[in-house]
Amino acid sequence: MHAELRPSVQVPPFVPHPFLWGGHAQTLGGLFLPAGKYPYRATRHVVDLVGEDQTVLHDDCPSSWGKGNRCALLIHGLSGSHASGYMERISAKMNERGLRTFRMDLRGCGGARRLSRLPYHSGQSEDAVACLEKIEALCPGSPVTVVGFSLGGNIVLKMLGECGQHVPSGLDSGISVCPPIDLFRCVNHIQRPANRLYDRYFVRALLKEVQSRQLDMPGSPFIHFSPWPRSIYEFDEQYTAPLAGFGTADNYYFRCSSAPLIKQIRFPTLILTAADDPLIPVDMFERVTFPACVELLVAPSGGHLGFVGSGGNDPDRRWLDWRVLEWILQRLPHAKVNSQNN
Repeated sequence: MHAELRPSVQVPPFVPHPFLWGGHAQTLGGLFLPAGKYPYRATRHVVDLVGEDQTVLHDDCPSSWGKGNRCALLIHGLSGSHASGYMERISAKMNERGLRTFRMDLRGCGGARRLSRLPYHSGQSEDAVACLEKIEALCPGSPVTVVGFSLGGNIVLKMLGECGQHVPSGLDSGISVCPPIDLFRCVNHIQRPANRLYDRYFVRALLKEVQSRQLDMPGSPFIHFSPWPRSIYEFDEQYTAPLAGFGTADNYYFRCSSAPLIKQIRFPTLILTAADDPLIPVDMFERVTFPACVELLVAPSGGHLGFVGSGGNDPDRRWLDWRVLEWILQRLPHAKVNSQNN
């Protein structure tokens, strides 16, 4: 297992904020601390998906970006959207350095709320491919880095592992942050007493999404929950797996976990996670065979999508944001980025 990045990429150590020690504090701090204000200036692009569903790409194009310059596709996590704090922050930082970003809404989320009958799930790599094809049509000749967070990170790794010889145009690299590469293991882990608060939080959010979809989308599948799901597993067993065509939650987790596919990745890829992530057990990564092109960075702390630092090395306390940006700029020296913004 690659325990750290290669020496060619210098990574400042993560030092937690003095009031946010431990995985739970980092996770909650990352979620609830103010993320800044980012006025919406994106151009919306509707993307057709398999079946009759559609989704939306939110295109933020800086004035310094030119034809053939690098783009990034950002994919959010469970119960997120293009407007999630980490999506807005990292997109803004990329834009400041000349990268054009496309924030993807998964099916039924954010701007795609009224465009999809079927739910999103952890294995929808085909939707990411459809968005990459849209980006290629909008930005012909531009290299693209795909960046996924949590559930979106699993989608990224699954897609990269599946590509083989059928590479989406423009795609040349990927970043996966806190990915649940073994879905069954993660669902069991979140049901532990210390983590049950997160399980309940996500179930409530998912049920709210279902209710909104059924109100907003006439003809969308109606599920009568019996009994009412109290965990992510029960929700997936009654809703996600049947509607997505997997039948059972166990089959869904088996078919959509990215861990078995990582060894097949042939693109430069970064996986960034934290040893104290309460949602993603770090020992999953010890069982994975990593090809030379995949770099794993395990920070000793940071929680789940938290990484709120003590400051000092970076312009702000969001250590995660700067590592994602720096990896693109340092690991991919061929990236075409406006030099005055580097």
